[in-house]
Amino acid sequence: MSQDSPPPDIQRIAMTLIEALPYMRRYRGAVMVVKYGGHAMGDERVAADFARDIVLLKQVGIHPVVVHGGGPQIKAMLDRLKIQSSFVDGLRVTDAATVEVVEMVLAGRINKEIVTAIQEAGGVAVGLCGKDGRLIEATKLTRTRKDPGSAIEQVVDLGFVGEPSRVNTHVLDVLTQSDIVPVIAPIGVGVDGQTFNINADTAAGAVAGALKARKLLMLTDVRGVLDADKRFVATLDAGTARAWIRDGVISGGMIPKVETCLSAVEQGVEAAVILDGRVPHAILLELFTAGGFGTQIVRAG
Repeated sequence: MSQDSPPPDIQRIAMTLIEALPYMRRYRGAVMVVKYGGHAMGDERVAADFARDIVLLKQVGIHPVVVHGGGPQIKAMLDRLKIQSSFVDGLRVTDAATVEVVEMVLAGRINKEIVTAIQEAGGVAVGLCGKDGRLIEATKLTRTRKDPGSAIEQVVDLGFVGEPSRVNTHVLDVLTQSDIVPVIAPIGVGVDGQTFNINADTAAGAVAGALKARKLLMLTDVRGVLDADKRFVATLDAGTARAWIRDGVISGGMIPKVETCLSAVEQGVEAAVILDGRVPHAILLELFTAGGFGTQIVRAG
């Protein structure tokens, strides 16, 4: 190698940046809603990489909006306080004592940890929850269940669990057009000011749909969707996704994630992506490489 030649690492970085440039141009000015899961947040290295990636998106002209969960952290706090909780269809039954803890953990500790990480990475972030500016208005969510051996359905009271009824985008529109990254805790507000615990995936999908985001990025702990032969699928149209849910190809905890993605694309989001947030720089791999990284769900046809 000539003395005038750059080191191999510099050459590799330069080529990577050159290859990423077309994608940076494509997404410049676009809003990207990123759902950041509780399990990924437990790893300090992954959390630091996530924060750096969010800052980089903002620096190249993309507007990230972060919606975060925090299930493991909520469980840990409930255990410390000796508050019992149960689940119905994956949703935490949330009584008055539990909703106080949920709000404290999500809108307090976790939200501010993410804000701090983004700012330590060189960005500017503001923490919000759905109660701020009535950002996420919600109604009480109910579930029905059949008793064994009976055709009669009974309504299951989930307590203060809500579903978004309206997302008021004004605050987010102002923030995304500035240098500020909004970080949203999935706490909703009812018509009477009541606090509601909202599933983070559902909240992220609602925010993405209301903002007409270019993409919804769902960071989780699996690579993406698998087909009937357990092979990874890079792109999935809405019609096929619904058929796979009906036929049991998509099952378990992947169903609500795919349903959130379907709801988002139906509301005008260009694509929703399920990807493994534990992999370093998963967001950059998805947005700035030719093949993407996760499973991209798009509208049918």
